[in-house]
Amino acid sequence: MYALFRDRMEAGRMLAERLRGEAGKRTLVLALPRGGVPVAFEVARVLGAELDVLPVRKIGVPGQRELAMGAIASGGALHIERDTMHAAQVSQAQFDTVLAQERVELARRETLYRGNRPPAQVEDRTVLVVDDGLATGATVKAAVLALHALHPARIVAAAPVAPAGIETGFTDIVNAFVCVAQPALFFSVGQHYDDFSETTDDDVRELLRRAWSS
Repeated sequence: MYALFRDRMEAGRMLAERLRGEAGKRTLVLALPRGGVPVAFEVARVLGAELDVLPVRKIGVPGQRELAMGAIASGGALHIERDTMHAAQVSQAQFDTVLAQERVELARRETLYRGNRPPAQVEDRTVLVVDDGLATGATVKAAVLALHALHPARIVAAAPVAPAGIETGFTDIVNAFVCVAQPALFFSVGQHYDDFSETTDDDVRELLRRAWSS
């Protein structure tokens, strides 16, 4: 199977082309760190839009951290995948333990990435929520739930790649779902990239610095 994207930056440029019809003068691109930041950086650059970061943490199944049983986002939003919890036989106590750990990490990243900079204004704007790919969609759902309380004009969930049919889970919570590719055979986000190396905290901070100083 051939990869669809060379790296996250190329994926971002391809995604930006799909998003041109969604962008306006006051469009805000919100990146989900860490992997979503390089993608969103290119989306914002191509569209001439403002970029900001919305820290989100996956709540992974114990022993299978990449399998999301939920997610949290800045602003207190919590999304739980009850079916995944049940299938993985995760107790409420186990879930609560992982949740507490991820809340600590979420607060750390909020301070690390943003520092004293206030969040971008969301109210009455079109907001593009960008990640590097969706598997279960839990992290993007958590981000969207956080945004609802801030009263954006429109919310668009966007990613370079996602499983076929996943958009049905977003029907009631976003105004649009935009994806470059939705292959029928989908095992992981990383399989669709030639280079899916880890995006570091330093990478995130540098890209945000470049975006905020331009």
